[in-house]
Amino acid sequence: MPLQIYNYLHREKEPFVPLHEGKVNMYVCGPTVYDHAHVGHAKTYVSFDVAVRYLRFSGYDVLYVQNLTDVGHLLDSGEDRILRKARQSEATPMQIVEMYARSYFEDMDALGVQRPDISPRASGHIPEQIKMIEALIEKGHAYVTDAGNVYFDVYSWSNYGKLSNRRVEEQEAGSREDVREDKRHAEDFALWKKAEPEHILRWDSPWGAGYPGWHIECSAMSRKYLGDTFDIHGGGVDNIFPHNECEVAQSEAANDAEFARYWMLTGSLTVPDEFGIPVKMSKSLGNFYTIKDALKIQRPEVIRTFILSGHYRNPIVFSEDSLDAAHKGWDRIYGAVRLTREKLRSAAEGDESIAFLASLDKARQEFIAAMDDDFNAPGAMAALYDLTREVNTLLNSGQTVGKAVLQAIDDTYRSLGGDVLGIVPAEEAAGSANAEREEGLIRLLVDLRAQARQSKDFATSDRIRDQLSTLGVTLEDRADGTVWRTV
Repeated sequence: MPLQIYNYLHREKEPFVPLHEGKVNMYVCGPTVYDHAHVGHAKTYVSFDVAVRYLRFSGYDVLYVQNLTDVGHLLDSGEDRILRKARQSEATPMQIVEMYARSYFEDMDALGVQRPDISPRASGHIPEQIKMIEALIEKGHAYVTDAGNVYFDVYSWSNYGKLSNRRVEEQEAGSREDVREDKRHAEDFALWKKAEPEHILRWDSPWGAGYPGWHIECSAMSRKYLGDTFDIHGGGVDNIFPHNECEVAQSEAANDAEFARYWMLTGSLTVPDEFGIPVKMSKSLGNFYTIKDALKIQRPEVIRTFILSGHYRNPIVFSEDSLDAAHKGWDRIYGAVRLTREKLRSAAEGDESIAFLASLDKARQEFIAAMDDDFNAPGAMAALYDLTREVNTLLNSGQTVGKAVLQAIDDTYRSLGGDVLGIVPAEEAAGSANAEREEGLIRLLVDLRAQARQSKDFATSDRIRDQLSTLGVTLEDRADGTVWRTV
C-alpha cells in the first residue's frame, strides 16, 4: 500500500501523490525565537524530522523549509513577542533573536533533529512580503487604512475557513489581533502594521514605515522557495486557526493557485496540572519544561522514544512516569543493539542462524507498513520491539550466530531505528567522543571483572559490579559472557 497521509484539509487519510514524481516540497512553521524551546516544540519538530527521514528513506528527494519567526508574531494585545522580550531583558530585538535562534538549533542538534534544507527568517524577506501584500491590494482582497495599516478582507475570499472549517460568523473578533477601529470587519487580519515612533523593528513600505503581520511571512517565504503550490505543509494543530487559515486565504488569493496540497498537523504536548488533568504545555501558561532541562535528565534518544510512543496527530502527556517508560523501552532496543555489536567484535563466519534473515525481512515490512500508514511511529516502534524480542531469543539460544547474520541485524537497527526514527545511535554511542570513551572504559571494567571471577577473586569482582551499579550500569552474567546496560 502506498504512503497514506491524514490530510487536515479534507479530514481523511489520502494516498500521497507528490506534485512532481519523486520529489517532495515541504514547509513547516518554525518557532518564534523569543525564548528557549520547550518539550512541546520537541514533539512537533521530532515528528516532522521523522516524516522527512522516512520520505527520504522511501526514495523521495525532499526539499524541507522551516522558517524562523523573528518579527510580527503578535500577542492578543497587538504587541510583538520579540519586542516584549527585548524590553524585559533590556536587550535589542536582534540580540534576543540571535540568542534564541542559536539556542533552538543547539536543542534540535542535541535531539538528533536534522537541519532543514532552508531556514528562512521573516525579517530577511520583507520585500517578498510587501510584494504579496501589494498583489492582494490590487486584487481587492486587502485594503489600506488611513492609519497606515493594511488588512486582509476575509469577506472578499469565499473560501476563508476551508482549512479550519470555521465560518467567518463563528470567529471570535480580534483573535491574536487587537480589534482596531480602522478595520472594516473585526475578523480581518493584519498584513502590515504601522510602526509607532518608539517601535524598533520597522521597514519602509508603500504604506509608510512599519512591519509585517504574523501570517504573511509563511506565505511569502514558502512561495519563494517552494512555489505557488507545494506538497506538504506542517505545523501544530493549535495554529490551524488563525495562522494556517490566514496563510491559505492570502496565498490562494494572491497567487490564484492552490497553496499546500497536504496539511499535516501535530497534536499538543500536555502536562498534568495540580489535579492530574492533562493541560497543554505552553510558555504563556508557565507550565513548560525546556528541552535543555529535559536533556539534563534523559538522553536524547529517550526523549525521541517518548515522543514517538504516540502518533504525531495525538496529544501526549509529559511526565516523569512517561519518560521512565520511554527509557525502559529504548533500553530494551539498545540493549539488543549493544549485544549484537559486542558479538560482532569476535564473530566467526557461519550460517547456523541464517534462517533469522527472514525475521529481519518481516520486521522491515511491518515497520514500512506502519510508517506508510500516516507516519505511524508507534506502530513502527512496535515492529522494533517485536524484532528485539526475537533478537534476544536468538542471541541467548546458545547456537552459533555468524558474522553475516549479526551484521544484518545491526544494519536493520541502524536503518530503521537509526536512519528513520533516530533512536539507535551509531557505534560510537550518539556520536560523542566522550561517550565512546565511556563505553570503552565500561567494557574494560567488565573484562577485568571477568578475569577476577576466573581467578576466584570474588571480592574484586563484586566491588567492580557494585561500583558500576552506583554509576547506573547494570551487569548481567550469561552463559556466553557478561553484558551491560545503563539505567
